[in-house]
Amino acid sequence: MPPPQPLVDTPHAGQLDDRTRRPEYADHVLSSIDPLPKRPRRVLVAGVSGCGKTTLAGRIAAITSGPHTEIDALFHGPNWTPRPEFIDDVHALVEQKIWTTEWQYGAARPILAASADLLIWLDPPFWRVTFPRLLRRTIRRRWHRTKLWNDNVEPPLSQAVTDPDHIIRWAVRTRHKYATTVSALQIQEPHLTMVRLRSSSEVEEWLAGPLRQRCQP
Repeated sequence: MPPPQPLVDTPHAGQLDDRTRRPEYADHVLSSIDPLPKRPRRVLVAGVSGCGKTTLAGRIAAITSGPHTEIDALFHGPNWTPRPEFIDDVHALVEQKIWTTEWQYGAARPILAASADLLIWLDPPFWRVTFPRLLRRTIRRRWHRTKLWNDNVEPPLSQAVTDPDHIIRWAVRTRHKYATTVSALQIQEPHLTMVRLRSSSEVEEWLAGPLRQRCQP
Protein backbone atom coordinates (compact mmCIF):
# COMPACT_ATOMS: atom_id res chain seq x y z
CA MET A 1 0.00 0.00 0.00
CA PRO A 2 1.43 3.43 -0.89
CA PRO A 3 2.21 5.73 2.03
CA PRO A 4 -0.41 8.25 3.11
CA GLN A 5 1.42 11.32 1.81
CA PRO A 6 4.98 12.69 1.60
CA LEU A 7 6.03 14.41 4.81
CA VAL A 8 9.16 16.14 6.01
CA ASP A 9 11.48 13.54 7.49
CA THR A 10 13.12 13.83 10.87
CA PRO A 11 16.81 12.90 11.20
CA HIS A 12 17.54 9.20 11.48
CA ALA A 13 18.78 8.28 14.93
CA GLY A 14 19.24 4.52 14.88
CA GLN A 15 17.00 1.79 16.16
CA LEU A 16 16.76 2.58 19.87
CA ASP A 17 13.46 2.88 21.69
CA ASP A 18 11.81 5.97 20.20
CA ARG A 19 10.90 7.47 23.56
CA THR A 20 14.55 8.15 24.39
CA ARG A 21 14.81 10.96 21.83
CA ARG A 22 11.35 12.28 21.02
CA PRO A 23 10.76 16.00 21.44
CA GLU A 24 8.97 17.14 24.55
CA TYR A 25 5.27 17.90 24.25
CA ALA A 26 2.97 19.96 26.39
CA ASP A 27 1.99 18.62 29.79
CA HIS A 28 -1.72 18.76 29.01
CA VAL A 29 -1.65 15.70 26.75
CA LEU A 30 -3.76 13.28 28.76
CA SER A 31 -2.82 9.73 29.71
CA SER A 32 -4.89 6.55 29.72
CA ILE A 33 -6.24 7.26 33.21
CA ASP A 34 -6.97 10.99 32.99
CA PRO A 35 -10.69 11.83 32.77
CA LEU A 36 -11.93 13.46 29.59
CA PRO A 37 -13.27 17.02 30.00
CA LYS A 38 -16.43 16.25 28.02
CA ARG A 39 -18.10 13.55 25.96
CA PRO A 40 -16.24 13.23 22.64
CA ARG A 41 -18.27 13.38 19.46
CA ARG A 42 -15.69 14.05 16.74
CA VAL A 43 -12.61 11.89 17.21
CA LEU A 44 -9.28 11.56 15.40
CA VAL A 45 -6.76 8.75 15.82
CA ALA A 46 -3.16 9.63 14.94
CA GLY A 47 -0.04 7.50 14.68
CA VAL A 48 2.55 5.98 12.39
CA SER A 49 1.49 3.43 9.76
CA GLY A 50 0.82 0.04 11.32
CA CYS A 51 0.29 1.21 14.89
CA GLY A 52 -3.37 0.16 14.94
CA LYS A 53 -5.21 3.41 14.18
CA THR A 54 -8.06 1.89 12.18
CA THR A 55 -8.76 -0.85 14.70
CA LEU A 56 -8.81 1.64 17.56
CA ALA A 57 -10.96 4.09 15.61
CA GLY A 58 -13.55 1.38 15.06
CA ARG A 59 -13.64 0.53 18.76
CA ILE A 60 -13.97 4.20 19.72
CA ALA A 61 -16.87 4.64 17.30
CA ALA A 62 -18.66 1.68 18.85
CA ILE A 63 -18.50 3.38 22.26
CA THR A 64 -19.36 6.89 21.10
CA SER A 65 -22.28 5.50 19.03
CA GLY A 66 -21.12 7.29 15.90
CA PRO A 67 -19.85 6.10 12.50
CA HIS A 68 -16.23 5.23 11.79
CA THR A 69 -15.10 6.43 8.37
CA GLU A 70 -11.79 5.05 7.15
CA ILE A 71 -9.90 8.01 5.73
CA ASP A 72 -8.02 5.65 3.39
CA ALA A 73 -11.33 4.64 1.81
CA LEU A 74 -12.00 8.28 0.97
CA PHE A 75 -8.51 8.90 -0.40
CA HIS A 76 -7.62 5.86 -2.52
CA GLY A 77 -9.13 5.40 -5.95
CA PRO A 78 -8.46 2.56 -8.41
CA ASN A 79 -4.79 1.62 -8.84
CA TRP A 80 -3.89 3.61 -5.70
CA THR A 81 -4.68 6.92 -7.40
CA PRO A 82 -6.07 9.73 -5.20
CA ARG A 83 -9.80 10.26 -5.58
CA PRO A 84 -10.60 13.75 -6.91
CA GLU A 85 -13.57 13.92 -4.53
CA PHE A 86 -11.37 13.36 -1.47
CA ILE A 87 -11.42 16.85 0.04
CA ASP A 88 -15.12 17.30 -0.70
CA ASP A 89 -15.77 14.03 1.13
CA VAL A 90 -13.66 15.19 4.09
CA HIS A 91 -15.70 18.39 4.33
CA ALA A 92 -18.88 16.30 4.24
CA LEU A 93 -17.51 14.06 6.98
CA VAL A 94 -16.73 16.86 9.42
CA GLU A 95 -20.18 18.36 8.96
CA GLN A 96 -21.65 15.34 10.75
CA LYS A 97 -22.40 15.71 14.45
CA ILE A 98 -20.61 12.51 15.46
CA TRP A 99 -17.71 10.84 13.66
CA THR A 100 -14.41 9.03 14.10
CA THR A 101 -11.60 8.75 11.57
CA GLU A 102 -7.83 8.52 11.22
CA TRP A 103 -5.74 11.70 11.13
CA GLN A 104 -3.93 11.31 7.81
CA TYR A 105 -3.14 13.14 4.58
CA GLY A 106 -1.71 16.64 4.59
CA ALA A 107 -4.62 18.27 2.77
CA ALA A 108 -7.17 16.75 5.14
CA ARG A 109 -5.40 17.13 8.49
CA PRO A 110 -6.18 20.84 9.06
CA ILE A 111 -9.85 20.33 8.15
CA LEU A 112 -10.18 17.35 10.47
CA ALA A 113 -8.31 18.92 13.38
CA ALA A 114 -10.31 22.14 13.23
CA SER A 115 -13.57 20.21 13.60
CA ALA A 116 -12.52 17.44 16.01
CA ASP A 117 -12.89 17.66 19.77
CA LEU A 118 -10.58 14.73 20.65
CA LEU A 119 -7.36 13.37 19.18
CA ILE A 120 -5.87 10.04 20.27
CA TRP A 121 -2.13 9.69 19.66
CA LEU A 122 -1.53 5.96 19.42
CA ASP A 123 2.16 5.60 20.15
CA PRO A 124 3.39 2.07 20.96
CA PRO A 125 7.13 1.27 20.76
CA PHE A 126 7.96 1.21 17.06
CA TRP A 127 10.53 -1.59 16.71
CA ARG A 128 9.02 -3.89 19.31
CA VAL A 129 5.32 -3.48 18.47
CA THR A 130 4.45 -1.40 15.40
CA PHE A 131 7.07 -2.60 12.94
CA PRO A 132 6.42 -6.34 13.45
CA ARG A 133 2.68 -5.70 13.24
CA LEU A 134 3.03 -3.73 10.00
CA LEU A 135 5.31 -6.37 8.50
CA ARG A 136 2.87 -9.18 9.31
CA ARG A 137 -0.08 -7.21 7.98
CA THR A 138 1.65 -6.32 4.73
CA ILE A 139 2.77 -9.90 4.09
CA ARG A 140 -0.67 -11.30 4.94
CA ARG A 141 -2.45 -8.86 2.66
CA ARG A 142 -0.09 -9.56 -0.20
CA TRP A 143 -0.17 -13.33 0.25
CA HIS A 144 -3.98 -13.46 0.25
CA ARG A 145 -4.35 -10.68 -2.33
CA THR A 146 -6.68 -8.96 0.10
CA LYS A 147 -8.86 -6.41 -1.62
CA LEU A 148 -8.59 -3.04 0.08
CA TRP A 149 -10.20 0.25 -0.88
CA ASN A 150 -11.60 0.36 -4.43
CA ASP A 151 -10.30 -3.18 -5.01
CA ASN A 152 -6.67 -2.19 -4.56
CA VAL A 153 -4.23 -4.86 -3.37
CA GLU A 154 -0.82 -4.62 -1.74
CA PRO A 155 2.01 -4.33 -4.32
CA PRO A 156 4.68 -7.06 -4.56
CA LEU A 157 6.86 -7.27 -1.47
CA SER A 158 9.92 -6.71 -3.65
CA GLN A 159 8.87 -3.07 -3.85
CA ALA A 160 9.94 -2.70 -0.22
CA VAL A 161 13.47 -2.84 -1.65
CA THR A 162 12.96 -0.85 -4.84
CA ASP A 163 10.43 1.77 -3.78
CA PRO A 164 11.53 4.25 -1.07
CA ASP A 165 7.87 5.09 -0.43
CA HIS A 166 6.75 1.50 0.14
CA ILE A 167 4.59 1.42 3.26
CA ILE A 168 7.23 -0.45 5.31
CA ARG A 169 10.02 1.98 4.45
CA TRP A 170 7.62 4.88 4.86
CA ALA A 171 6.76 3.82 8.39
CA VAL A 172 10.43 3.52 9.34
CA ARG A 173 11.25 6.91 7.89
CA THR A 174 8.38 8.77 9.54
CA ARG A 175 8.31 6.97 12.89
CA HIS A 176 9.40 10.05 14.88
CA LYS A 177 7.11 12.51 13.14
CA TYR A 178 4.09 12.54 15.43
CA ALA A 179 5.92 13.82 18.49
CA THR A 180 6.60 17.04 16.61
CA THR A 181 3.25 17.09 14.81
CA VAL A 182 1.18 16.63 17.95
CA SER A 183 3.17 19.29 19.77
CA ALA A 184 2.55 21.77 16.94
CA LEU A 185 -1.14 20.87 16.81
CA GLN A 186 -1.58 21.82 20.45
CA ILE A 187 -0.66 25.37 19.52
CA GLN A 188 -2.68 25.44 16.30
CA GLU A 189 -5.84 23.90 17.76
CA PRO A 190 -5.95 24.66 21.51
CA HIS A 191 -9.58 23.49 21.69
CA LEU A 192 -8.53 19.93 20.89
CA THR A 193 -8.26 17.45 23.79
CA MET A 194 -5.35 15.05 23.24
CA VAL A 195 -4.67 11.63 24.72
CA ARG A 196 -1.47 9.62 24.28
CA LEU A 197 -1.72 5.83 24.47
CA ARG A 198 1.57 3.90 24.42
CA SER A 199 0.61 0.26 24.78
CA SER A 200 -2.23 -2.22 24.33
CA SER A 201 -2.84 -2.16 28.07
CA GLU A 202 -3.18 1.62 28.01
CA VAL A 203 -5.63 1.36 25.11
CA GLU A 204 -7.79 -1.08 27.05
CA GLU A 205 -7.53 1.03 30.19
CA TRP A 206 -8.61 4.17 28.38
CA LEU A 207 -11.47 2.54 26.46
CA ALA A 208 -12.90 0.93 29.58
CA GLY A 209 -12.21 3.94 31.80
CA PRO A 210 -12.23 7.59 30.66
CA LEU A 211 -13.94 7.04 27.29
CA ARG A 212 -16.71 4.74 28.48
CA GLN A 213 -17.31 6.86 31.57
CA ARG A 214 -17.87 9.97 29.43
CA CYS A 215 -20.10 8.13 26.99
CA GLN A 216 -22.48 6.68 29.52
CA PRO A 217 -26.09 7.83 29.11
